[in-house]
Amino acid sequence: MKILAFESSCDETACAVVEDGRRILSDAITSQIESHARFGGVVPEIASRAHTEAITTVCDRALAEAGITLGDVDAVAVTAYPGLIGALLVGVNFAKSLAASLSLPLIPVNHIEGHIAAAYLAHPDLAPPFLAMVMSGGHTSIIEVRDYTEFRLIGATRDDAAGEAFDKAARVLGIPYPGGKEMDRLARTGDQNAVPFPPAIIRESRYDLSFSGLKTAVINFAHHCGQTGIDLPRADLAASFTKAVCEGICSRLKNALADLPEKTLVLGGGVAANSHIRAAVGKLCEEEGVDLKLLPLSLCGDNGAMIGAQGYYNFQASITAGPDLNADATSPFSYHT
Repeated sequence: MKILAFESSCDETACAVVEDGRRILSDAITSQIESHARFGGVVPEIASRAHTEAITTVCDRALAEAGITLGDVDAVAVTAYPGLIGALLVGVNFAKSLAASLSLPLIPVNHIEGHIAAAYLAHPDLAPPFLAMVMSGGHTSIIEVRDYTEFRLIGATRDDAAGEAFDKAARVLGIPYPGGKEMDRLARTGDQNAVPFPPAIIRESRYDLSFSGLKTAVINFAHHCGQTGIDLPRADLAASFTKAVCEGICSRLKNALADLPEKTLVLGGGVAANSHIRAAVGKLCEEEGVDLKLLPLSLCGDNGAMIGAQGYYNFQASITAGPDLNADATSPFSYHT
């Protein structure tokens, strides 16, 4: 089954062709980084317009790279929620129109479930049940994947997501948006014990995280350096901040792995590309006897292939939509709590 899948929840316009939920035939992505960099973050209105300008071209690229035509497509999948509402609407409306014109099934996909499904593309032997941690600019969640379309939310951030915290810390250090990659590099050269940052956890919860206090501590430290005439120790600050993020994530994952029967962990989302987080979680899984399924960097960020992968399993479970499908920026996860 060949699924043409669209992803436009934030600032990447992506389209892919995925076969039977496991094989990538093409994965075309157009980034908007240059458009948003001067503003220090994603501007929703600019993102929506850029999606509108790019989506037809990206669709054509995905079909050409897969070596197929629209006549070879069996279904259309699209990220319907959650995300930036204007950006989502571009993808949803394009996918609805295309599916209707071709008389094809339309499959709505939850963006977070898509990040989990990316693991099926990287690890063809993977099957539920397993645990997953999805970390991105807008989400940081620990999820029990009971089946391909059955999920249970175990823990999550109570405020800022890990990716947002990284971006804000990078801005304090004078690193242009997006700052994740440079923060990763800078942290390798610093002293991770130089600045005692607060832990990124909710103490009264075994699974929940909090990055708001950590983000504020970075800002306050930078302001203190500026007011006292001390040179900002950028590398040490990056290393200490990254250590606090890694420790918070690993402490919550350790509890979840101890309390739940699953002994396979999937690490996904854009922040899962961070080398320090990958190493810290890898060490934890080795100590706990857990099989860690890391994603290649190409599948960590937003992409159409992950939507096609989850779309396949949604279709198998009869999760489809009609022309009344609407995007939802704040749709609650379809997880059982």
